[in-house]
Amino acid sequence: MDKRVKSSEREAFRLIEEMLQLMESRGLVELEMEHQGLRIRLKKAPSGPGPQIVEYSAGVPQPAAGTAAAPKVPEGGHRIVIKSPMVGTFYRAPAPDAPPFAEIGQDIEVGQVVCLLEAMKLMNEIKSEVAGRIAEVLVENGAPVEYGQPLFVVEPRS
Repeated sequence: MDKRVKSSEREAFRLIEEMLQLMESRGLVELEMEHQGLRIRLKKAPSGPGPQIVEYSAGVPQPAAGTAAAPKVPEGGHRIVIKSPMVGTFYRAPAPDAPPFAEIGQDIEVGQVVCLLEAMKLMNEIKSEVAGRIAEVLVENGAPVEYGQPLFVVEPRS
């Protein structure tokens, strides 16, 4: 693994710890921070203590403006795979008794939450980067996932 990525991950964990301490000491419900291309948003769960929801984007250099990276399309079809951006535990719904974020056959939009990945007691919202229809859910609820592991197959809208 690239030393820069390891350093970025350490920096992210350090910032998350500091943000959690600040939230606790000030009684904050939500806190967002951006520093050197690292954007972290923490939000307390609505029902008392429990996992916080985190949006995290960093570690991978972003393409220059005008050179947007297109999602990978498997051979022989117009399908896009949504992959795990981190190691964690895959959850299809925000709570055990809640409906899943995304079902097979459901239309999704860019930026729509499709699942949660739990890492270090933090719940990370995974958002779709493509509009389309969910064709397959590739991971069982509660299963561990690896970085880059396929989670969903989406048939994009034309």
